[in-house]
Amino acid sequence: MARFFIDRPVFAWVVSILIMVLGGLAITQLPIAQYPSVAPPSISVTANYAGASAETLQETVTSIIEQQLNGIDNLLYMSSSSDASGLATVTLYFLPGTNPDTAQVQVQNKVQLATSSLPQTVQQQGVVVAKATRNFMMFLNLSTLDDSLDEVALGNYIASSVLDPIRRVSGVGEANMFGSQYAMRIWLNPDKLNSFSLTPADVTAAIENQNKHVPVGQVGANPAVDGQQLNVIMQGRSTLRTVPEFENILLRTNPDGSRVLLKDAARVALGAENYGTKARVNGHPSAAVAIKLSPSANALKTAEAIRKKVRELSKFFPPGVRVDYPLDTSTFVKISIEEVLQTLVEAIILVFLVMYLFLQNIRATLIPTIVVPVALLGTFGAMQAFGFSINVLTMFGMVLAIGILVDDAIVVVENVERIMAEEGLPPLEATRKAMDQITGALIGISLVLTAVFIPMAFFSGSVGTIYRQFSLALVSSMLFSTFLAMSLTPALCATLLKPIPKGHNHQKHGLFGWFNRSFAKATTSYQSTVARILRHRRIFMALFAVIVFLVGFIYVKMPSSFLPGEDQGYFITNIQLPVGATQERTDHVLKQVEEYFLKQPEIESFITVAGFSFNGRGQNSALSFGRLKDWSERKGAEHTVQAVIKRAFGRFSSIKDAVIFPLNPPAIAELGNSTGFDLQLQDLGGLGHEKLLEARNQLLEMCGRSKLVVGVRVQGLDDASQLKIDVDEGKAGALGVALADINSTLQTSFGSAYVNNFINGNRVQRVIVQLDAPYRMSPDDIQRIFVRNRTGTMVPLSAFCTVRWVYGSPQLQNYNGFPAYEIVGVAAPGRST
Repeated sequence: MARFFIDRPVFAWVVSILIMVLGGLAITQLPIAQYPSVAPPSISVTANYAGASAETLQETVTSIIEQQLNGIDNLLYMSSSSDASGLATVTLYFLPGTNPDTAQVQVQNKVQLATSSLPQTVQQQGVVVAKATRNFMMFLNLSTLDDSLDEVALGNYIASSVLDPIRRVSGVGEANMFGSQYAMRIWLNPDKLNSFSLTPADVTAAIENQNKHVPVGQVGANPAVDGQQLNVIMQGRSTLRTVPEFENILLRTNPDGSRVLLKDAARVALGAENYGTKARVNGHPSAAVAIKLSPSANALKTAEAIRKKVRELSKFFPPGVRVDYPLDTSTFVKISIEEVLQTLVEAIILVFLVMYLFLQNIRATLIPTIVVPVALLGTFGAMQAFGFSINVLTMFGMVLAIGILVDDAIVVVENVERIMAEEGLPPLEATRKAMDQITGALIGISLVLTAVFIPMAFFSGSVGTIYRQFSLALVSSMLFSTFLAMSLTPALCATLLKPIPKGHNHQKHGLFGWFNRSFAKATTSYQSTVARILRHRRIFMALFAVIVFLVGFIYVKMPSSFLPGEDQGYFITNIQLPVGATQERTDHVLKQVEEYFLKQPEIESFITVAGFSFNGRGQNSALSFGRLKDWSERKGAEHTVQAVIKRAFGRFSSIKDAVIFPLNPPAIAELGNSTGFDLQLQDLGGLGHEKLLEARNQLLEMCGRSKLVVGVRVQGLDDASQLKIDVDEGKAGALGVALADINSTLQTSFGSAYVNNFINGNRVQRVIVQLDAPYRMSPDDIQRIFVRNRTGTMVPLSAFCTVRWVYGSPQLQNYNGFPAYEIVGVAAPGRST
C-alpha cells in the first residue's frame, strides 16, 4: 500500500484533502455540548385541573394517563407528580438511542386514548405532550428599572410577542413562562348573587351564551333565485372584548322589566390568568421564560439563535423594558470547549517545537505537522458517522491523541533520514526501502494502542456512554494516523525531503550542537544509572513493590465520583416553607434571600420565582438562580461557587421559617437538579400512603445518623392539614338540590372555572370565573354560598355540607405506576456516591 502512494503522491494528496473536506463539513454539523448525552430520552405529559387536590388529581387524571402509557416501545421507566396547584405531570424515560420524535408520537397516541376518560375541564384545557431535556438551559427576563410595568403586564407582553417566536427557534425543546398573560377575571360576590337569587352556574351560562361568535351567513348565497343581483357577507355577534362589555352581560330580566347585569353581582377586571408564580430579577418585578433544549440540539447555536431573535424583537419592546439573561448554561459549555480547543492548539505547537528540536530539519518537521490536522479532521468525520458530539471528552481524546498521531509520522521520517544518511540513497528510494522495513511495525503499534483504548467503548451504563465517545474518538484518530503514515507521510517524504550525504550526522555547532551534546550527556548518565540499578536489582524491586502497594492503598481509600462538581458560573437555591404558608410569607423569606445574594461581590444577576420549586408547586415554594461574575473577575478559592454556597448555608440556617438549600448544579444537567444522588422509595406492596410515609421517615432518620451521607431530604412536599367538604346527599336530595349543581358551584367558587375565550389585541385569552378574594379566605365562607333547588328556592351549602379538618398530602408521586417518594442527598466529604 505504501509503494502505491509513494508512486502516486498526487493521489495521496487528493485522499487527504477529501478527508479534510469531509471532516470540515462534519464540524459544522456536529452538536456541541459539555458532555456526551447520558440521560435517556424523555417525554413529558402535563395536564391542568384547576382547584383539584393532589388526591383528586391522582385518581381522576394522573392514574388514567399512566395506565394508558404502559406498553410503549423502549420505555425504561416513568415518574409522575400530582400537586394541589392542579398540575399533573408524567415524565417517561426511554432506552438510550430511542428516537425522541417516534417516542413522542407513540405517547401522544396513548394519551389520546385516555383523553375521553379525563374530566371535562381537563379536556377543555388540553393535555400537552412535549420532548425536551430535563433542566433549564436559559432564563430570559423582561423587567423595567422604574417598575412602571408589573409582572402581569410584562407576562402578557411575553405571551403575546416573545414566547411564540422563541418556541419557533431551532433547538428549543420547551419554553415555559414564569408569569401570566391577561385573562378576563369575573370576581363574584356571593352576597349579591344570593340577593338576586343567582348562582355561579347562572353567571357561567350567561357568559357562554353572550360571549361567542355567531356565524350568520350571506345574503344571496347559492342556491339563489334567477336574476339575483346581490351577494354580501353578513356579520353577527362576535365575542366580547372589553371590561365594560363583559360588565353589561345580562344575567336576568325581572318581571318588572328591570335587568340584572354582571357588574351588579361581580367585579370584572383584566387580571392574570394564573396567580401561581411571580418572578423578580435583581429586586425588580419581572416575567421570565424558562427554556429547555431539545434532544440532540446544539446548545451554543440554540443560545445564540435565541439571543439573535430577542435582539430582533427588542426593537418593538415597550419603552423602559429591558431584557436580561440571569441564567445561560451555554456560557460554561462555550468556555469549556474553548479551553479544550486552546489546549489542542498549544499541544500542536508544542509537538512541532519538540519535533523540530530533535529532527533539526524544517522539512522533516513539516511532514508530521501536516499529518496532524488531516488526522484530526478525519476524526471529526468519524464522530459524525458515530453520532457523537463535540464535547469535553471527545476533545480531550484528541488532545491525548496528538502525541500519538505524530509518532507514526516521526517513525517514517526518521527511518527515511537514517537510510539516506547511512546508504546515501535519494529520498524516493530511501522512502520505499524505509516503508518496506516498518509497515508491519506501524500496523502492530496501531493494533496494540487500539487494544488498549477500545475496551472503554464497551463499558455499560452511564459510564460507558460518557467514555465511549472518548475511546472511539481517540481510536479513530490513531487509525487515521496509521493510514496517513502509510499514504500521505511516505508521499511527502519522497517529495519534500532533500538528499542527505552518506555519513551525515546531526549538527555540532550552535543551538542544535549544544542540545545534541547535552542530550548525549543525559543519555550516558541515564545508562550508567540503569546499570547501577541492575547491580542492586533486589533493593529496587523491593522499593518498586512498596511504591505499587502505596499507590494501590491510596487508590482504594480515595473517594470516587461519577463526575467532579464544577464552578459553572451559576447556582440554584431551593426554598421551601411549611405546607400552608401563604405567598406573602414566602415573599418575605424570598426577599431576605434576594437581599443577601445581591450584596455578595460575586453575584452579577439574581432571579427569584415564587410558587415553584424542585419540591413542587404552591404558595410555600420558591426557587432562585444566581449568575456569578466571569471567572476572571473572581479569582481565588473564596470566590468560587462552592464558597458562595457554603457562606449562604451559614447565613440561611438562622431563618427558622423556611428550609433554604443553595445547590451547585450537577456537571451533567440531565442527571438531576444538583450534585449527589437520588433514589425512589416505592410502595410495591400496596400498603398505603401512611405506611409509605412511615418508611420514608424511618429512612430519613437512618440517613441522619449515618456518616456516609449528608443533606438527605425528600424531593416533595410534606403532608399537612386540609379541609374536607362532606356533602350529605340525602339532605341535598330532600331539599331538591342536584349533586351536579353542588359540585360545579364549589369548583367555580374556590377553584375557578374556565368558561370560554375572548380576543384581547391579537391574542385569544381566557374568561375565568371565581369568588372574589375576600369571600374565600376562611372555611366559614362556605356558608355564604347558595345553590338553587328544583323549585327555584335558594339553599345555602351549609344546609347539607359540613367542613372538617383532615391530614393529607399536597403532592403525590408515582414511580412506574406505584406510589413513591423521591429522596436526594450527597455523599459525606471523603465518601463516594
